[in-house]
Amino acid sequence: MKKILIVDDHAIVRQGLKQILKDEFAFVTFGEVGSAAEAVEAVQDGVWDLVILDLFLPGRGGFEVLKEIKHIKPKLQVLVHSMHDEDEFAIRALRNGASAYICKTEPSIEILKAVHKLFAGGKYVSASLAEKLAEDISGDLESPDHETLSNREFSIMLLIAAGKTLTDIGNELSLSPKTVSTYRSRILDKMKFKSNADLIKYVLSHKLNES
Repeated sequence: MKKILIVDDHAIVRQGLKQILKDEFAFVTFGEVGSAAEAVEAVQDGVWDLVILDLFLPGRGGFEVLKEIKHIKPKLQVLVHSMHDEDEFAIRALRNGASAYICKTEPSIEILKAVHKLFAGGKYVSASLAEKLAEDISGDLESPDHETLSNREFSIMLLIAAGKTLTDIGNELSLSPKTVSTYRSRILDKMKFKSNADLIKYVLSHKLNES
């Protein structure tokens, strides 16, 4: 038997994934959680063959959760399942240890193909993403500016763009407002922004806020 942990804060998404996978893999059992803290706890305490991870979760950024999962269990396969298209998020996910990246708008056959490949011990990327990766390796693909941000900085940028105050962000990420302010300053400096307005404009223009 294989065990899959589904991490998504929408119950309907978790149920949909289970149904799709049950129809294809009769030998699979499932666990499901809806938050970052629950995901980390489940990985620490359980034995899983695959984690299907949404990037936007209550409590922490998905990239940070991905990195922590890979730190706890480096060999555990993680399939990132996100509303974000590949252009902006897939390469960052793969660099942080994901074995596959599937956009939620893709037909269900894509996630089935990915799970088959991961169960066989491989990695899975779509044809379009494979082409982007090849261009990136050859130096022909110019990386977007936000690729210079750390996972924590990237998460905080998205929270600022969502209208959260420094105190709100601190409470959500278990940081002091002063520390969040320091991160904000680093983000503005790295991205060459003058204000939050520039940051919000960038996030909107690159569709980084669509979860």
